[in-house]
Amino acid sequence: MLTPEELSLLLSGSESDRIEGTESTRDTDKFAQEVCAFANDFPNNGKPGYLVIGVNNQGRPVELSITDQLLQNLGSLRSDGNIQPLPAMVVQKLTLSGQDVAVVEVSPSHLPPVRYKGQVWIRVGPRKAIATEQEERILSERRVAGSLSFDSSPLQGARLADFPFPSSEPTDRR
Repeated sequence: MLTPEELSLLLSGSESDRIEGTESTRDTDKFAQEVCAFANDFPNNGKPGYLVIGVNNQGRPVELSITDQLLQNLGSLRSDGNIQPLPAMVVQKLTLSGQDVAVVEVSPSHLPPVRYKGQVWIRVGPRKAIATEQEERILSERRVAGSLSFDSSPLQGARLADFPFPSSEPTDRR
């Protein structure tokens, strides 16, 4: 769960592949596209992405009413059937500089590519875009690599010396 201090720190920089701020409370398509893009984690940083509703382009909170209905609408993006496979996300209301903002935290998917209404969205730096065929292929390869059994998965950082091999010396077999 993100704290107000962590959110302030993220917002103090410019928008990036991990954070998107908006003053809009009604652009459901934009919100769902962002959720999809964060779930795809194309930069492969392995960290959650954040959609922050109630901030301006400079990342400062604006006076906006964050209602229970808005939070419910944001939460329903996860399971309304338009985003497949379903993303892992958390919706919360936080207070920054005395103003409420809505935050949607989206975890990277283990089953990319994630699609919204059949299209694959990704983050390209500070903006979202429809993935190219090549980018979709990269995401699909991550899905396959992530679904290997434990004994077929690469062991990052392992050296040849870490594995016991049988001796190459001949043995006496009487």
